[in-house]
Amino acid sequence: MANQFSPALTKPIERDFRLDLFRGIGLWMIFLDHIPHDVVSWLTLRNYGFSDAAEFFVFISGYLVGFIYGPVVAGGLFAAALKRLWKRAAELYVAHIMLFLIFTAQIARTTRRFDNPMYEHEFNVFNFLQHPDELIGQAILLKYKPVNLDVLPLYITLILAAPFIVWCLTRRPNLTLLGSAVLYVLSRWFDWNIASYPPGTTWYFNPFCWQLMFVSAAWCGVGQIAKIAKWVWSPPVMAIALVWIAFSFFIVMSWHIHAIEALIPKWMIKLIYPIDKTNLDMLRFTHFLALATWVTYYVPLKWRTLSPKWMYPVVLCGKHSLPIFCIGVFLSFAAHWILTQYTNGFAQQLAVSILGIVIQIAVAWVLERAAKVPDLFVHVLETEETETALESRKEARVAAAPASR
Repeated sequence: MANQFSPALTKPIERDFRLDLFRGIGLWMIFLDHIPHDVVSWLTLRNYGFSDAAEFFVFISGYLVGFIYGPVVAGGLFAAALKRLWKRAAELYVAHIMLFLIFTAQIARTTRRFDNPMYEHEFNVFNFLQHPDELIGQAILLKYKPVNLDVLPLYITLILAAPFIVWCLTRRPNLTLLGSAVLYVLSRWFDWNIASYPPGTTWYFNPFCWQLMFVSAAWCGVGQIAKIAKWVWSPPVMAIALVWIAFSFFIVMSWHIHAIEALIPKWMIKLIYPIDKTNLDMLRFTHFLALATWVTYYVPLKWRTLSPKWMYPVVLCGKHSLPIFCIGVFLSFAAHWILTQYTNGFAQQLAVSILGIVIQIAVAWVLERAAKVPDLFVHVLETEETETALESRKEARVAAAPASR
């Protein structure tokens, strides 16, 4: 019975190491961006354009969902895709709760150990420490979230909806993308969002808006981008994308350089501000698309630069994105604590930033080695079973030899 679905199940999927590369870069950027006043964070995307690592993760996640599960759902295995994706959502939920408990415990211990209440207010855990019985329930419902823990609830929501998104994309891809855009517009118009805690607040990442990035990526992942490739990477579109990237760079530089800020007309300031991250402002969305257009043009699937060993650490971090993200949250707080309690010089900022990335690489390497252990174990068992079977056959032939004579 399963053979009828073999094209969807047995066709080998070529791993796109570009996704691991950019996901790894995104993880490092998130770690650096979460360290307040870190000079090394000037290397991250948010300082040179409207979008940042959040767009990285949502887009890559959506693309992978479409690329991997599109053929499965199209092959008639919707239930299998639903099971696997909801299992992944459950893993993300458990990881989020564990991260929440350990992270808040880390902040509480630091606050009491150094008698500095700044941490509990800065990371939004003051109410939790005052009323843990109530806020644990709110955290389980994904309503209460300390600072830096907002992205996983968004990811969980999108993965829960992913099977149905892919099902629609495999049947009416363009209509599904249009529906996603309509939902985005309606959620912006009517201020739709999910209630958070304390009452009156909402999710930092509005899933009704950020789903547009996820669905657009999944639309590309199921193969629709190939149908319009000649227009996406045409000279006029590439030129428009480059102009938009340059404009974004100019605006962001005005946040840091007063002379550039003075050059921006007041009407333009009223038009573009505020640049809303919660509701995925179109400035952020289009800036990321412009970047993606240029990056995918100059970084092809068979990019040779991915092969050298010096690229291996960042690709490795991208392969183990969930645990590395969790480790990065702890490391960013540890770095913030060191720079706050002791010294905040350039050398110290550079040291904690490099050390944090090295620890992330080390953890990814351990996870990669650990992932191979079961395979080696199974291989040994299979080898032993094969040798045992051969010995049994040999003994059977020896026993049967006298009888044949």
